[in-house]
Amino acid sequence: MKLLVTGGAGYIGSVCAQVLLEAGHDVVIIDNFSTGNRAAVPAGARLVEGDVRDVAATVLGEGDIDGVIHFAARSLVGESMEKPEEYWQHNVVTTLSLLDAMRAHGVNNLVFSSTAATYGEPAVVPITEDMATAPTNPYGASKLAIDYIITSYARAHGLGATSLRYFNVAGAYGQIGENREIETHLIPLVLQVALGHRDKIFMFGDDWPTADGTPVRDYIHVRDLADAHVLALQSNRPGTHRIYNLGSGDGYSVRQVIDMCREVTGHPIPAEVAPRRAGDPATLIASSAKIQEELGWNPTRTDLETIVTDAWAFTRTLGDAAWSARKR
Repeated sequence: MKLLVTGGAGYIGSVCAQVLLEAGHDVVIIDNFSTGNRAAVPAGARLVEGDVRDVAATVLGEGDIDGVIHFAARSLVGESMEKPEEYWQHNVVTTLSLLDAMRAHGVNNLVFSSTAATYGEPAVVPITEDMATAPTNPYGASKLAIDYIITSYARAHGLGATSLRYFNVAGAYGQIGENREIETHLIPLVLQVALGHRDKIFMFGDDWPTADGTPVRDYIHVRDLADAHVLALQSNRPGTHRIYNLGSGDGYSVRQVIDMCREVTGHPIPAEVAPRRAGDPATLIASSAKIQEELGWNPTRTDLETIVTDAWAFTRTLGDAAWSARKR
C-alpha cells in the first residue's frame, strides 16, 4: 500500500513510518516540524513539509494513496489548559480538513491517533472501551471530539476507520525515540537525570492509594504500538469506525519506574517528593483485550525492563547540544 502518515516526524509517527517501510509499504510523510524532528524521518519515506490543512489535499489528489495514519496534533495537557483555542484549531479543525480531503479523493481507510485522556479520571480499572468518556482537559476533549466526527463520517460517507487510544507510550525503536523540546513523560525525564541533564526527578505525591503511594500507569512499548496501526489499516471496513485501547494491561508505579531506571543506567537518580498535581488519577491501566481478540494484536515488549533499556539505549545517543534547549 501507499500510505500517508501525518505527523510522521514525531516520536510515534516516525516509528510507525519506519515499521510500515520495513513491511514493504510506500510512505509519504506530512510534517510542519513544529514539534517533530527531521532526523527522525525514516530513510525511504517521501517528506512533504507543511501543515496538514495546506498540503494534504495536494498529496491525496495525486490519486494513489491507499490509507492515512493521522498523528499530527498538539498533545501537551498543560498547554491545552492555557491555550485551548490552539487545540481546537490544530486538532479538530485540521482533522476535519483532512477528512474532507480524503472524501474528495476517494481515500476511505484511516487510523487515528487518539488517547486515554478521553476517559478522564475513571473510577474503575482496567479501562475498557465501553466506559464513559469524560476528559478533564482540552487536549483529551479535542481527541474525543475527533472520535465523534470520525464516527459520523463513517456512517454518512463510508469511511473505514480505527481510533487507537494510547496509554503511556515509551521505549524506542533503533535510532528513533523520544526527543522533544518540551518533555513531560516520566521515563525520558528520569533518564535525563541519569545523563546529568537534570539534577533530580520529582514524584508528585507519595500518599496515593496505591501499593507504594505513587501513581500507577500502564506503559506500552512504541514498537508494539506501531504493530497495532498496521493491523488496523489492514482490517478497516468501509462504513465502520472501531475504537481500541492500547496498553500492556500491567501497571507500574512512579517509584517502580525510577527504580528500574536506576537499575538499567547504574545511576542513583535522586528523587524528591513534590505536591500532587490536580487532575492526576491514582491508577490508569488499560484493558486491550478487545484489539487482541478482534485483530490478533500481540504486544511482546510489555516488561518495564525492556521498555527502559530501549529508551536508555536511544537516549545515550543524543549529544549535549540536543539537551541544551530542554533544561527548564
